[in-house]
Order: sequence, then C-alpha cells, then structure tokens
Amino acid sequence: MRASLLINLEGKGAIIVGARRIGAIVASRMAADGINVAVVYRNSKAEAEALVNDLLLKKVNAITIKCDLTNEDQVLNMLHGAKKELGTIDFGVNLASGFPRDPFMKLNSDSWDNSIGDAKGTFLFGVHLAREMMSNPGPTKGHLVFFSDWAAIHSPYKNYLPYMASKASIDFMTRAFAVELSDSGILVNAIAPGPTMRPPDISESSWNKNVVSKAPLKRESSASDIGEMVVTLLKSETITGETIRIDSGRHLAGPGSN
Repeated sequence: MRASLLINLEGKGAIIVGARRIGAIVASRMAADGINVAVVYRNSKAEAEALVNDLLLKKVNAITIKCDLTNEDQVLNMLHGAKKELGTIDFGVNLASGFPRDPFMKLNSDSWDNSIGDAKGTFLFGVHLAREMMSNPGPTKGHLVFFSDWAAIHSPYKNYLPYMASKASIDFMTRAFAVELSDSGILVNAIAPGPTMRPPDISESSWNKNVVSKAPLKRESSASDIGEMVVTLLKSETITGETIRIDSGRHLAGPGSN
C-alpha cells in the first residue's frame, strides 16, 4: 500500500470564492505556497482585482472571474474559464456568505431564500468542481474546502435562524460530499470560524464587549490561522469529512445572547 505524503502545492490550480477580508488572507496564503488562483466574485469586482494584483506579485498565475454560485450555468462557465486560464483545477475553497440578522417576528419566505442560497451555491460549487477534479491524475485528485459557522454545529444563537440553517446544511454537506467522493480520491472538509475581523459597521468597543469577550480566549478568531489551516488541509491526503472550528474556543461557551 502506498504511503501517503503531504502534497506539494506548487503549480496546482485553485478556485476561491468569497475572497474579501478572510478570503483575501486565505488566497494570499495559498499563493505563498505556489498555488495558482482564480478569484471568483459576484459583486466585489474592485476588491477581487486588487487581490489578484497582489497575488501576481507572488509569482503565481491569478485571474478574476465573475460568478453567482446559485446560477448553475454561471458555475459551469466559471469552471470552464478557470481551467482554461490555470490549466488544472485541483482545489476549491468557498467562503462566500451573507450574514443577515433576522429577528424571529420578522421571518418570512424571503428571509429563508436570502440565506439558503449560500447552501445552494456550496452544493453547485461542490458538485461541478468535483466532477471536474475526477479527471485529475493521482490517488488524491482534489480537495474541496467549505465554510460553515462555529454555532451551526450544535449551538445556534438568536436572530439568525435562516443563516444558521444554511450553515448547518453546509456542515452536513461536508460529510456527505466526503462520502460521495471518497472513491474518486477527492477530499472534502470545512472550516467553522468564530467572529473574525471586525465588520466596519460595528464599533471596536461594541465588538470587544459584545462579541470578542464571549470567547474563552477573549480574542477574535484568527484569519491567519484560517489561512494556515486551509493550506494544511490542501496538503493532506487522509483528512476528509471534518469541520474544523477556528473560533478562539467560542463554541465552548455556548450560544449566549445575540
């Protein structure tokens, strides 16, 4: 039986969706190991282009592609464009997500549709990218990394029910995809961050008092840790079906109030 080794990432091709904020740090960390990157955006064209310019300085191939992951035709076109430009697609990382606050008494059909689209996008991304990876050489043909949420596993907090349901779906899909794709040599894992990188619409004092203080480590989740974990997963040949929480221990404290 062949011994498993860490995969050399240099020259591999990756698609990353949602490459703002945390995603930009993840993409930069991937490029540091020589991965060529297709940065996929839906609305943030300027940010995506700025990121690609930074990645090109790392001497890798990097491109931008516009795509709405909930549109199957666009997903297929995105994959075609990425493969044409990068040559091979070995990895897929999807961080794309909204974070809509939906108090219970205001919930309606639109609330559900607005959030569940993230799960649909993850599904379409995983299905079509995995089919593309199946033609890659080697016993390990590819790796998918999804993004869930620390609270979606077993500790939901208030006022985000549709969002929580969507993220819980992604958490479960991680294991389901891992089983479906195991015979094809494609690994599937997820990252479940805690509060990471203060949003611009939240003051620093409010962020520290109402968010960061609830984590046992009393610090926000590290985007650098997330980037490092993604790269570690991409190197692996035997880790699959895991959701890894990078949340400063936030899940240990329970849901609290939001």
